[in-house]
Amino acid sequence: MNETAKIITTHQLDELCVKTLRFLAVDMVKQAKSGHPGLPLGSAAMAYTLWSRFLRFNPRDPQWPDRDRFVLSAGYGCALLYALLHLAGFDLPMEELKRFQQWGSRTPGHPEYGKTPGVEVTTGPLGQGFANALGMAITETMLAARFNRGVYQIVNHYTYVLASDGDLMEGVASEAASLAGHLKLGKLIVLYADNRISIEGSTSLAFSEDRLGRFAAYGWHVQRVKNGNDVREIEAAIEAARAVTDRPSFLAVHTHIGFGSPHKQDTASAHGEPQGDDEVRLMKEHFDWPQEPRFHVPAEALAQFRVPGERGAAEQAEWESERIAWALDYPEEAAEFERVMAGQLPDDWDFMLPAFAESDGPMATRMASGKALNALAGRIPELVGGSADLAPSTHSHIEGSADFEAASRGGRNLHFGVREHAMGAILNGMAVHRGLIPYGATFLVFSDYMRPPMRLAAMNRLPVIYVFTHDSIGMGEDGPTYQPVEHLLALRAIPGLIVIRPADANETVAAWRVAIGRSEAPIALVLTHQNVPVLDPGRYHDIAGGVARGAYVLMDVPTGEASDLTLVASGSEVHLALAAHEQLHAEGIRTRVVSMPSWQLWQEQTPAYRAQVLPSAQPCFAIEAGVSLGWRPYFDGVADVLGVDRFGASAPGETVMREYGFSVDNLCRRVHDLLSRRDGQGPDDPERA
Repeated sequence: MNETAKIITTHQLDELCVKTLRFLAVDMVKQAKSGHPGLPLGSAAMAYTLWSRFLRFNPRDPQWPDRDRFVLSAGYGCALLYALLHLAGFDLPMEELKRFQQWGSRTPGHPEYGKTPGVEVTTGPLGQGFANALGMAITETMLAARFNRGVYQIVNHYTYVLASDGDLMEGVASEAASLAGHLKLGKLIVLYADNRISIEGSTSLAFSEDRLGRFAAYGWHVQRVKNGNDVREIEAAIEAARAVTDRPSFLAVHTHIGFGSPHKQDTASAHGEPQGDDEVRLMKEHFDWPQEPRFHVPAEALAQFRVPGERGAAEQAEWESERIAWALDYPEEAAEFERVMAGQLPDDWDFMLPAFAESDGPMATRMASGKALNALAGRIPELVGGSADLAPSTHSHIEGSADFEAASRGGRNLHFGVREHAMGAILNGMAVHRGLIPYGATFLVFSDYMRPPMRLAAMNRLPVIYVFTHDSIGMGEDGPTYQPVEHLLALRAIPGLIVIRPADANETVAAWRVAIGRSEAPIALVLTHQNVPVLDPGRYHDIAGGVARGAYVLMDVPTGEASDLTLVASGSEVHLALAAHEQLHAEGIRTRVVSMPSWQLWQEQTPAYRAQVLPSAQPCFAIEAGVSLGWRPYFDGVADVLGVDRFGASAPGETVMREYGFSVDNLCRRVHDLLSRRDGQGPDDPERA
């Protein structure tokens, strides 16, 4: 066979494979009568080129640590990804493609981490995958700096992204792209499906910037691919991107949304509307594709799609051999690598955690958090993170460690800049990559900026730690824009997110112990700006165990006596409850005080334990410097709440707290009113009104 015939044959095989991808996606969407066919039709050649020529993976071991990562940031085009995974040999049989978007299938309407083999991260909310990929690239670089030695490149892989116009419009992508350019992450490559169409019509309606100029200004290497259906042009562009090692790469690939659809190509209707029977028939005629059977896969195409997986299996075998030699030369590093990639903690990881005495106080819980963090960082080298330009205020800096920068890849302190949204999404990418325990810090009021990635972290049970400081109106002078009110409830409303608001330094240490020890859920630590007293461990027993259970009795009535009421509080308001307990006792009212740092941990406890801590037979008064909504419906026995159901005010913190009713005198007055109403003697008694 002459050289020309070889080229033609290769070209024809490539075209056959691209058509196979397109029509698997078309048939999936048509069978489900739902989905987004536009991107799979337009981007099939781009995805095929990447997967067949460059992407390094082993479908028989989707968790191979040194595989390349592929992130479909445009998650609505997941029919394309599912077709790729099936054809490449992952454990995703054809039956699952035929059950696209159906109950219990492994092919949901957007890619979901942990549900489908080969899906690296949950995507769908646009821009999130783009920023997740930055977290993956950061993790690859950190691990490479820690474990690679000499000729041994145990960590050496790329992160690829397929992004859309919508991804680039979302602000989180801009935040992430700016940081990626600053960090000069050369193994991050973004392929942008530049089809100039969004749901409402042409992107010119709202998106007319110079995309390449924008990314060049961020410090990226940029290229334009004029023909998104030309495999060789795309291949040359990816090769050029891989040759650039000192910058991330951005490839604007001109594609046609709904390519080949006679009446929908290059229109907004191609995005999320399934093609009808006539449209599919015309498309198959145009591409010379069989009308039946549906889900047709030519044998030649399947054989071609299986080649990268076979190549990847051989590459993994070579990597395993290299790892054995590396382990012989560097046994300590090899043992550590095995440990961190398995998510196992070092022995005695909590051995150096501090314990505080009453004489150490008063102390803000954010300061105690910093001490706990640094004690843990000394024992857990994979604990890494940073803040959104707030480390001096959030006490989230790892002392004695360098910053992670372009010139310092071994640093453990990340500077996210004033980019909370990107920080949250980057942390998710670090967590799904594995090998690190990531944390991020900011003020609690700015958790609003992070809510989308926090929701995804909870959905996917990712071990991400959030450090939220300045937790209430008690922060004072900066006023209502900086004083969180509704934020505790908003975080508690996220299913699967564990929120812990400790009362003092010792509860804060216990909260960090919970955060590190649990690897199946994200944890939000909510901490004070202001100083609070330290709970004396000699007086208040088993603080650590109490925090781990979500709530515990801190102060009780004498043995043999019955209490009249339970005061339950979280965070700094626990100390108000303790002070009120003393005054009420002097007035003849017997109260018990319960510290409840975590609703979620509390709900995990047995009914017997919950009944022991909060007896249903007596009234319960809740105290928290946040919205009262949630306490009464959440806890059957809550009879009254001292909360904050309006925005804060600018003044010294103690003044704001007092003016908003968080004083011993006001709390005791409210307790008297509650008990009077219970006894039918208060002003709310109908007979006395």
